Parts: sequence; structure tokens; C-alpha cells
Amino acid sequence: MNIRITKKSEKKLKAGYPLVQKEDLQETPQKFSAEWLDFLDSKGNFVASGYLGEQNKGIGWLVNRRGSIDSEFLENLFLKAKNERAVFEQDLGTTAYRLFNGEGDGLGGLTIDRYDEFAVFSWYNETLYNMKEQIIQAFKASVPEIIGGYEKIRFSTQSLPESQKLFGKDAPEPLLVLENGVTYATYLNDGLMTGIFLDQKEVRGRLIDGAAAGKTVLNMFSYTGAFSVASAMGGAAKTTSVDLAKRSLPKTKEQFEVNQIDPAEQKIIVMDVFEYFKYAVRKELHYDVIVLDPPSFARNKKKVFSVAKNYGDLVEDAVTILADKGLLIASTNAANISIEKYKKIIIQALDKKHVRYQFIETYQLPIDFKTNKHFQEGNYLKVFFIEIKK
Repeated sequence: MNIRITKKSEKKLKAGYPLVQKEDLQETPQKFSAEWLDFLDSKGNFVASGYLGEQNKGIGWLVNRRGSIDSEFLENLFLKAKNERAVFEQDLGTTAYRLFNGEGDGLGGLTIDRYDEFAVFSWYNETLYNMKEQIIQAFKASVPEIIGGYEKIRFSTQSLPESQKLFGKDAPEPLLVLENGVTYATYLNDGLMTGIFLDQKEVRGRLIDGAAAGKTVLNMFSYTGAFSVASAMGGAAKTTSVDLAKRSLPKTKEQFEVNQIDPAEQKIIVMDVFEYFKYAVRKELHYDVIVLDPPSFARNKKKVFSVAKNYGDLVEDAVTILADKGLLIASTNAANISIEKYKKIIIQALDKKHVRYQFIETYQLPIDFKTNKHFQEGNYLKVFFIEIKK
């Protein structure tokens, strides 16, 4: 089936931009078919093969600019992705990493994470999900060492569970994986999350290498406490993990325990982050290192949080309880905010607090989260290490 793109969008799509928007098409089909399509320019010339699928960004992806998409093409795509991550395959200290990163590896709408001998597929639209048989067969042919697979459904649907077994053997619960020599307990079939965000491996690596050695660390929006564990393994004097979710307490305890760290010697608090800031001020608590890694959007009974509107408030609250010459680790995965805009939000908040500061380190996605140079919004992670003097 052929799809015509508009003259206006030709330059952008021909130059390598992979995401198709509704306004890029001369005519949008009422129903998206579960098959590969040929995208043609206004003169009927071939641009690329790809597919249409509704997801949170755009309505389709260009995939192969040299011809059609078949099993051999998909096998080569997965084989290339695997070969580019050989450094992780050979690293005995890291057994969890991203094996295939959507449009960065040539197929937008699908990510595959490796957890030891298991793989977790994340589907971002229904069209690709409906073609999964061909995709999984190609994957198995290219990565035969994977003994079991799970899937996460990341598009709106009433009929599918958000997580389920896909093929092969069952993963143990917990499945213990390594990253930079540190152990993390993961659960491959427990909702959309597994217990660790693999895109933060370099930041955790920096903490393991001693960025917080001898210091007190406050980890806000701590989830399962991965930053806290990394800090403790890197010699932090004490960690405090704060998250509103009740299950963050047993999950964080488990992460410490699998690394032979006594959780009783660390603080794990179930509380709203903004409430904890107030509590810390009342108790005159101060921390040498504060990690701020909120979800890009969150809602509780009292308020709605979004990075664009509220991250500055977080920074101001953090500075209030940060020790002099303290370190602020500011992080976001909000794809809709550029790194320049994010830095500006932070600087405005720091200026309001009348402190001296220096941005000393910057991190974006690690190399296993391969990005497409024509698609900058795919490089969503932004992390700053900021030294603050009061």
C-alpha cells in the first residue's frame, strides 16, 4: 500500500527525520492497517517504507529508505543493534542494558531491554504490536542467546494487560542483574516498570565511583532507591530515600539487601516530596547531595506536577536544605523540554535563591540508548551535576 506525503514535509522527511505527523500526509487513512507501507513524495517517487500507528507522538515511522521491510531486513536491524552493544555483552559487571532503542536503531515504536538472558519488549503503538510475530521471529534469529521474553504495552488499549510473558522460559522473581558491578533486583512481569531505569546507568556509575563518598545523600522521587544504593556502594555516609508510593519502602529495602547493605542504617521514607522538604526545614536537616529525578508528569490528591511548570520549585526547595558547597543532581526525562530550556529553568530557580553555582557535569542518554541525529527529541534524558555555594 502506498501513502503520499505532502510537498511541505518532503524536505524534512527526505533529510532523515523518521517521525510522521498527521499533517505530513496528503490523506490520512481512517484505519491504520497492520502492514508495512511505502511512503511516496508528491510526484510519486519512493521516499521510504514504514508504517502508520497512533502513539503519543506522531502517527507513524519511516523505517527503510532503501527498499521494503521483510524478515531479512528486520534480522539485520537486530543483528546490527546487538553488534553495536558488544561492549556490554563482554562486560561481566553489567548484565542489563538497552538492546534496541526504537528510531535510534531504525524502528520507531519499539524498544527492547536486555536483563541478563531475558528481553523486555515495549510496544508503543497497536500497528507494530499487530506485526509482532514477524518482529519476534526476526529478533530470535538474530539474538538466539535470549532464553525468554516479556512485553509491555505502552499504548492505550482496553483489551491487553500492560505486562505479560511473550516467549521462552520464565524469569526468576526477583531477577538479579548487574550494572557497574552493583546488583539490582528486577521484576520483568510486574506492570510497566521493572525496578530500574536503565537510562541512568552513567549517573549511577558516577555515584558508584565516589561522587557522594563520605557525604549525606537525599534521593527524591526515589522509586526503588537505585540512586541511593549506587551512592551507598560508592561510600556515601548515609542515604535518605523519599517517595510517595507505599511500595517504594519494601522495594528499596530489597535493593540494599541484595547488595549486603543493612537497610536499617539508611533512611527510607514514604512521603510526598514537597511535604518532606517542609519537614526537613522544620527539623533543620541538611544534605551534602540531593538527587532530583521526578517523573515528567505526576498527580496526587493535592497537586499536579509537571517539569515545565514545577521543576523550578523543586530546585528552590532543594537549595534550602542543601549544605554549603553541596551537590545538586538535577535530572529529567521530559522529551518535550530541550536541554537549553531545562538548564534555564534551573538557573532561574538558583538565581532566585541568590546562591553561587557551577554546572560541573552533564549527562544525556548512554550509548546503548542509541539516538537518531535527525530526531533530537529522542535524546530525552538530561542530567546536570551542579555545585552550589551559599
